[in-house]
Amino acid sequence: MFDVSRDEITDGSLVRALLVLAAPLVVQNLVQVVQNVVDTFWVGRLGEDAVAAVGASIPVMALVFSATIVTFTGTQVLVSQRIGADDLTGGRRAAFHGLTLALAVGGAVGAGVVAGADRIMALVLSGPDVTAQAAVYLGTVMLALPFMAASDAIEGGFVGWGDSRAALYVNVTAVVVNLGLDPFLILGWGPFAAMGVRGAAIATAVGYTAGFALALGLLVSGRDGYTITRESIGFDPAEYREILDVGLPRGGQQIASQSVRVVIVGLVSVVGGAAGVAAYTVGARVASVAFIPAQGLSGAAQSVVGQNLGADQPLRARRATWVGAAIAAVGLTAMGAVQWAIPELLVTLFVPDVSARGLALSVEYLQILVFGYWAIGATYMFNAGFNGARRTKVSMVAGLLQYWAVRLPIAAVGAVWFDYGVHAVFWAVTLSNVAAAVGAGLYYYYTTNNGMLRRAADRVGASAD
Repeated sequence: MFDVSRDEITDGSLVRALLVLAAPLVVQNLVQVVQNVVDTFWVGRLGEDAVAAVGASIPVMALVFSATIVTFTGTQVLVSQRIGADDLTGGRRAAFHGLTLALAVGGAVGAGVVAGADRIMALVLSGPDVTAQAAVYLGTVMLALPFMAASDAIEGGFVGWGDSRAALYVNVTAVVVNLGLDPFLILGWGPFAAMGVRGAAIATAVGYTAGFALALGLLVSGRDGYTITRESIGFDPAEYREILDVGLPRGGQQIASQSVRVVIVGLVSVVGGAAGVAAYTVGARVASVAFIPAQGLSGAAQSVVGQNLGADQPLRARRATWVGAAIAAVGLTAMGAVQWAIPELLVTLFVPDVSARGLALSVEYLQILVFGYWAIGATYMFNAGFNGARRTKVSMVAGLLQYWAVRLPIAAVGAVWFDYGVHAVFWAVTLSNVAAAVGAGLYYYYTTNNGMLRRAADRVGASAD
């Protein structure tokens, strides 16, 4: 029922291929979000400042995770295109190089962030108590960055191969470990001492490490033929360059979005205080749950587009993007309707003792976000269409425009110049999401009508010869 073969991806029902391949990714993204939500749930028992501290560190960590996005995307796209062209050896070679590159990059970046966690969070936040707790959380989680990066690279290869269930198993393992450790390490259940925010970070780091161990085991076992063979082992600079050529723009897109989020957290901290940061954190957490179907569908579409281009079917690749965009927009609109109806319940679920001001701000933010949900779903899919064709630079430019040219100016001018406070930030998020969807959709229509996918398929065919 939840199996889809490579033949079905390139010569079967597109709706079925997208949904079946996306289903494990949806659950995977759900458990990833659950990992963050669980931290917020348990940390919420420590008070509003602790929630603000964890919430403020999340955009910084997401910015750091740009390093893992590079190897994940590069590995997924190369594997999917080579598998579509029946180059199994080339797909396995991309897997090995993606894994080794991820370990090296994750180790280097993680060490730098651990060493500078205090200074990094001091640049973001203004309150000393919140800043100190946020630095503890950030520095502790980053100890596991090499394993997180390597796990992501392995998962990207599995998804590119057409096996999204392996990524699901890896992430479920990480979250189950996190779920089991959180109350013991945060609140001091049983024989453990209560470690508060540090305990939440340790639980997250241990969970990521456990997930990497399973990912490596699945890769070595040769699940569905995807493994590291003797022929695929090597340190070919050309392979690393190809992974970076595809992945770096995607990492740039992540940096563009997350760096603005870091700046906005600082802005919210100044104009809204701890209540404003808590509201922004709750909104981000709830929204991340709502985006799960679109994220999973986007990951599936990226592989479907890549494999169809490898199989020299550019029209089918184009149709996959538009079908996915329609499904994602409708799905997120439905999620938004639920969020609009029960915002107070969602807020108190995360932070039971939230202040009256924090509750009011959180409810307003959740309802404002709903207006842009359809746009987020569509944007995910258009980016997947470009990424699957190795046009990751387009996604990067789109991200730069969305966050730096639309979101940040509206938030800063509205909050400071017009004195709208945190409400300006809330509306800036939604307006930038709508602008991104309209712009990406129009550009995708224009480029595909002018042969972008045809040229991408020809490049894949030429590299396989």
